[in-house]
Amino acid sequence: MNKSTLRLFPAVLFFSATLQAQVSVTYSVNTGVGRTPISPYVYGSNADLTGSENFPSRRSGGNRMTGYNWENNFSNAGSDWVHSSDNYLVSSLSAAQQKIPGVCALNMIDGNPGRHTLFTLPVAGYVSRDSKGTVTQAETAPSGRWRQVVNKKGSSFTLTPDTSDNFIYVDEFLNYLIQKRGKANAGGIKAYLIDNEPDLWTSTHPRIFNHALGAAELVTKSIAMAKTVKDMDNTAEVFGYESYGFSGYLNLQSAPDWSTVQGSAKWYIDYYLAQMNSASVADGRRLLDVLSLHWYSEAMGDHRINDAAATTTNDNVARMQAPRSLWDSGYAETSWIQQWYAAYLPLIPRVMSSINQYYPGTKLAITEYNYGDFNHVSSGIAQADVLGIFGKYGVYAGHYWQMQNNINYTAAGFKIFRNYDGNNSTFGNTHVYSKMSDKLNSSVYTSINGTDESVLYMVVINKNLTQTINGQFAITSGVTYANADVWGFDANSSTITQRTGVAAIAGNQFNYTVPALSVLMFKIKTASNSIAEKDPEEINFTLFPNPVSDHLKIEGTCAGKREMQMRVYDVTGREIMQELFSVQNSFSREINVSVLPAGYYQVSLTDNENNSKHLKFVKH
Repeated sequence: MNKSTLRLFPAVLFFSATLQAQVSVTYSVNTGVGRTPISPYVYGSNADLTGSENFPSRRSGGNRMTGYNWENNFSNAGSDWVHSSDNYLVSSLSAAQQKIPGVCALNMIDGNPGRHTLFTLPVAGYVSRDSKGTVTQAETAPSGRWRQVVNKKGSSFTLTPDTSDNFIYVDEFLNYLIQKRGKANAGGIKAYLIDNEPDLWTSTHPRIFNHALGAAELVTKSIAMAKTVKDMDNTAEVFGYESYGFSGYLNLQSAPDWSTVQGSAKWYIDYYLAQMNSASVADGRRLLDVLSLHWYSEAMGDHRINDAAATTTNDNVARMQAPRSLWDSGYAETSWIQQWYAAYLPLIPRVMSSINQYYPGTKLAITEYNYGDFNHVSSGIAQADVLGIFGKYGVYAGHYWQMQNNINYTAAGFKIFRNYDGNNSTFGNTHVYSKMSDKLNSSVYTSINGTDESVLYMVVINKNLTQTINGQFAITSGVTYANADVWGFDANSSTITQRTGVAAIAGNQFNYTVPALSVLMFKIKTASNSIAEKDPEEINFTLFPNPVSDHLKIEGTCAGKREMQMRVYDVTGREIMQELFSVQNSFSREINVSVLPAGYYQVSLTDNENNSKHLKFVKH
């Protein structure tokens, strides 16, 4: 089939579907089958979006971080912006704050209490010495515009690094963060990334790294950095190798020594995993916790779906179908990857197979991805679909990367899982079996919390351009469901609103009309749960000491297993802290309030069942 025919294929399928008066889809759910944990970190981001997405994980990454100097906070833009060395990463801070060593990492920690935080460490070899702007080709490293990255200092650490020498030390940076904020298991950075997109260093950062990166060379650099991290903080995770995309997965962007070292490896991912596994065995500890990749879909409509011009109907259709390349072996997208490398799709099962063969136990993260940020519901549908896929197929972490400015629908795709009711109520943390009869027009994702079947969460997507779905839902469960509340967004607005619910469910079956181009969240409840959730005493907690000067203790009880969101507000209503944690029946937390100005504050606790309670405290 020629390329033009392929490009029209999705649109033809959608058109044929629209000839029906209504699309009928059956949905089968079984709450006792296929139970697997959903990592909360799949709902992560590199960007802030609207501020109400309730992200459990945040990543500090991107091209700037390859040249980030923690001692002076200068960085280099590379080819993104005239190879400029400057203070861009801290330009919004006061002059005094810009001079605080490692302030980017400190702010990452302080601004994301309770979240899983990822921070990039430089591996390419050099970081910015100054903020004097463009680095010319003649000033390529090594030169006076750069400072060399050394993993091990070999002498005593200091908390006031020497900014006049020719080196920065990674272990000294990690010690600095540990001394200032603690190890990963005590409030510090949770995970460290082995640089960013090394397969593109020679094009993105030719002033830092000016030769073709070797396949074995990257492994050597990765092992050395991983050992440095583990030596300093054995509770922190190591993510690598942060490949930019498919050609990086395949052969590290045609690495010069690939044919020499490839051996039996089908692609570079196999080789990298095998080498990191061997190094871990030799070192007596796991060096790579998470295989981290970037995935910017190459799927085509009339344009590549995440290009700024991708706003046609064919683009929107392709965008909504593109997530299927992550999991669906029966789907063929229109892309150069599908045309020439179809054996490597769908992506997630293929990568998981490599992990299981070459480095079992390694987790998978997609730390940058984007399906297009447009003022069209297809962006929200694709985003929601991707999050559902990540949770269902065992991805450990996912971090969206913003490409365009129209982010309201993309934000809605997050909020349908993380804040569907405006009170930070969330999708469940355990995936359960679900299946639908029409993969072209719909997707479905289902979950419970732990082993508790009394509330079933279900996200249903209608990708049809014009027609509603007559949804016929059948649930197999150890409990009897009575009714369901429903929230959603659609083509009319990215705002999630509460919809007409399901008043009565008979025999664990019901029908529901799903609007065209919409995403719905169903909260399906038993009769006893419907009554219990109205109890205002679902959460009880106390604060002490109160007034407090340094550490505030929070102790309380709740009904069963819950995911709890804690937020602290000042007297103006501004949120100044937040933390997400799981509890069962009782809980005890301690927060450091010593840095807060004297005054009145409020602690709010909200669980995933939308129960909440608020108490005030006084800071001396």
